[in-house]
Amino acid sequence: MRDFLSVKAIIIRQTLLLIFIPFAITSAQPTPSDNLQFDHLAKRWDEAMPLGNGMLGVLIWGKHNRLRLSLDRADIWDERKAVDLSTFDFKWVKQQVLKNDYEPVHQKGDAPYDDIAYPTKLPAAAIEFDISSFGSVLSNVLDITTALNTIKFQNGVVFNCYVHAMKQEGYFGFENLASVQADKIMAAVTPHLIIPNYTGDNQIEDDNTHAGEGLQKLGYDKGMVTKKESSVLYHQPTYDNHYYEVLIQWKKFPGNKLIGAWAISVDKPATLPMLNTKLKEPTGWDTHTNWWKNFWSRSSVNIPDTLLQKQYYLELYKLGCVANLGSPAITLQAVWTADNGSLPPWKGDFHNDLNTQLSYWPAYTANHLTEAGTYTDWLWKIRQKNSQYTKQYFGVDGLNVPGVVTLDGDAMGGWIQYSLSPTIGAWCAQHFYWQWKYSMDKQFLEEKAYPYIHDVAAYLENITTVKDGTRQLPLSSSPEYNDNNINAWFLTWTNYDLSLTKFLFTAAMEVSKAMNKPEEAQHWKQVLDELPAYNVNETGLIVAAGQDLDESHRHMSPYMAIYPLALLDINRPQDKVIIENSLKHIEEKGTRAWCGYSFSWMACLYARAYEADEAVKQLQIFASNFCSTNSFHLNGDQKNGQYSNFTYRPFTLEGNFAFAQGIQELLLQSREDYIEIFPAVPREWKEVSFKDLRAEGAFIISATKDNGVPGQVKIVAEKGGLLRVKLPFKTWIVKNKITQKPTASNNGIVEVKLNKGETIIFGNGYE
Repeated sequence: MRDFLSVKAIIIRQTLLLIFIPFAITSAQPTPSDNLQFDHLAKRWDEAMPLGNGMLGVLIWGKHNRLRLSLDRADIWDERKAVDLSTFDFKWVKQQVLKNDYEPVHQKGDAPYDDIAYPTKLPAAAIEFDISSFGSVLSNVLDITTALNTIKFQNGVVFNCYVHAMKQEGYFGFENLASVQADKIMAAVTPHLIIPNYTGDNQIEDDNTHAGEGLQKLGYDKGMVTKKESSVLYHQPTYDNHYYEVLIQWKKFPGNKLIGAWAISVDKPATLPMLNTKLKEPTGWDTHTNWWKNFWSRSSVNIPDTLLQKQYYLELYKLGCVANLGSPAITLQAVWTADNGSLPPWKGDFHNDLNTQLSYWPAYTANHLTEAGTYTDWLWKIRQKNSQYTKQYFGVDGLNVPGVVTLDGDAMGGWIQYSLSPTIGAWCAQHFYWQWKYSMDKQFLEEKAYPYIHDVAAYLENITTVKDGTRQLPLSSSPEYNDNNINAWFLTWTNYDLSLTKFLFTAAMEVSKAMNKPEEAQHWKQVLDELPAYNVNETGLIVAAGQDLDESHRHMSPYMAIYPLALLDINRPQDKVIIENSLKHIEEKGTRAWCGYSFSWMACLYARAYEADEAVKQLQIFASNFCSTNSFHLNGDQKNGQYSNFTYRPFTLEGNFAFAQGIQELLLQSREDYIEIFPAVPREWKEVSFKDLRAEGAFIISATKDNGVPGQVKIVAEKGGLLRVKLPFKTWIVKNKITQKPTASNNGIVEVKLNKGETIIFGNGYE
């Protein structure tokens, strides 16, 4: 293990080496130009340098001439219940809708979310350092290849900080302290613990972030701070005998260094290992950097648009920070809870009516299945509680999931058309389906994907009824059409609910066949055949029967069948008309009511329609207008409403990760039963490549486009099986020896059976 100075030297040497290695290797990692680099400290928490490991997180910024580290832990929650589901159910809600008396529903289902501070994600604490004697900041760099933040000051002092990728520990250090007057050194670098204002006056900062209520609303007792010569411990009681602790330790070492560490615990004492003069084990810098090296080695993308390239790698960096093995699923802000004296926007919770799902979109194609698994692991963990909720609220057996939910899986209420939607389970189940399809992991299929999808299918069959041969849903909605109005409910299928249900029964058929259950698969096919056709007119997909999308709308819910469900395919003539009319209608309604994530999602829709230039435009707008200087998605238009009437800045992550998937959709698409390479690359992009992206069927794919001409395509069959691929050239050759000979169909799809681990390399037939 090396100290911070030698670590930085190694990083510089590695960077210089990269310059002289051929592109095929250098593209495996982001370059220094993709780092966050400033000559100052951020003045706001939502512009800070973000570090994290899925469980712990820190935001590094400046406040009142102090260096501030806003500390967070993913499982610090207040899970007291606000909404009481024992007092109403789905059947009663429908009765109130039919009676046109919806105020009782607001009071029971919606008001508790707005009126009661809990349940909610909680902030932890902060550390501050007095840097007034250090002079100005010369450089402030976040190296995303190693997740290390380095700040250099005018007087030569250097500050470093990282969160260990595999241990629940964070580290900070100061170097070159000889330039600080001896009597001021410890005063400058001694950490000052800043505790949340749970008991003082209400001091919410008006920072336009859609902040929640003041922390005082939670009613906690005052926390206890115990200071020692080189440590400080903060013990904060929360509710019902729960608590969390923050421990900070530091030590001054020879060579003008100070090294510190911090940890956060929940319902148990916080502990830290002894600090070592060279930061050797147990801190483990080597294991930390090796984790990140492995993370970046999984895949790479190279595109000529530098704005989009940098944003893409910053999104993948954030994915590595918030989705680590053993951590909870990604919440709205994950491990970067707002540090502004208030509860986080929308309580920092799990929103399964869009936010959690979009946050995991890029993980599959980017070949980060372990990170993607943090979502299915969490959903699997709370499934029993979700089954109880399904029985209690919907009155049937099977499995559905609340749209807004706590860490432990309890429904939180809110706009119940979406927070208690009847089809959220189907959208969650898609991630079990994807985890299986992208990995072809038989054990995962048998133990998790099949039972989860089966239980959601059983619920959807039970909650629906058949009349005149057509299956109906008791009440339907389309997030977030008509917001929380009674008119947000429809008595016939919305395309949102219908698309999800069609997908779910289709997936149930497939996993049943894979489990060698043909009779069960046939049953799901019969149920699927009872569903009506999509609601379509000359404007394409509409909200529901008789209801066009008549306004600009932030949520692309009516268009789920195009993406992410991929039930409609632009290559089928009947689908092509629907898709193109839908996109035209969205364009006509404009973007004034869009949030940032709308542009990311729209890019995916355009990519599925082969509208490459329009897809790229959406991505450019997102990166330019809807992100903070540190790349955080801030929901509103940060350039005074250039594209949207929303100009606020609440930070949520789903727009960031949907952006990354938008980039990947340009390069590689997994469609219903085939893969397509370079499906939506703009003509102006002459030099494009990707390495080791993952497609459904567990195929690992690399491809190049040089001077505008598609070159080599390499496909590795991780598990073996039938490869069906649409190549980016009209004629092709196989450039290596393989077991079976490929064949081409009339629709341009090449088929070949590959053995496990076998590689096929296609070349342009015009070479």
